[in-house]
Amino acid sequence: MRPPRSRPFVPLVSAVTFLVALVTSANAQDAKPTRRILAIGGGAYAGVDRPLPRYLLSLTGKLNPLVYYLPTAAGDAPPGIVRWYETMNELECRPRHLRLFNDSNGLKNLEAKLLSADAIFVGGGNTMNMLAVWKIHGVDKILRKAWERGTVLAGESAGMICWFEQGITDSRADKLTALDGLGFLKGSACPHYSNEAQRKLTCSRMLLAGELKDGIACDDGAAILYEGDHLARAVSIDGKGKAYRIRREEGKVIEEPVKLEILKRK
Repeated sequence: MRPPRSRPFVPLVSAVTFLVALVTSANAQDAKPTRRILAIGGGAYAGVDRPLPRYLLSLTGKLNPLVYYLPTAAGDAPPGIVRWYETMNELECRPRHLRLFNDSNGLKNLEAKLLSADAIFVGGGNTMNMLAVWKIHGVDKILRKAWERGTVLAGESAGMICWFEQGITDSRADKLTALDGLGFLKGSACPHYSNEAQRKLTCSRMLLAGELKDGIACDDGAAILYEGDHLARAVSIDGKGKAYRIRREEGKVIEEPVKLEILKRK
């Protein structure tokens, strides 16, 4: 009768190391990218060293990030596109732009282009028109997919309020009104908060009337960074522009300043 074949000896340390590696690999696969949105009140290009664009680029974690500009709110007007390149060509990045007021050939591969970006910046203008055009072409769905994949989304004015459930807009003639946004972020948003007296007054009135959800407000030169649905930090180019949490409480509007980080010069 043959003796039983001996099994190879596997050191306990090797087995433990293998199991740890297996668990680590599984966790890495399950980990989701950080979803970031930089909401800028206005004045995105202000400052000699372009502090807000530099900050946006830093959020990508890339040395030479690909950054797309969506000038839809301004009807893809050439002056805004020219200004974009004049600004971003000063920095270490690969700037691009995407026009939607275009013939059908120019609208090819929208999803592939936007999903290739490390960051997407949305300019100011008419928010209502912009959202309508985005929805026609499915850009709203592409932006959500990009956000969930870790592309940094950003914008000023119209490009700020579009990410929220609601925003205060001058898209309609004669008066400021509330407008439904994409709803990536909860609550409402108000840009140019202390820079335009009528906007601040309208914001307070709408909050008290229940026409506007509690939310945030930003002055020109200030921005709020969201990670997921969490307000992570607020930044300012010089401390003059500020950011606020705004809410209705017991028949009053509460304006709570958010602690600012002043962006350092290069």
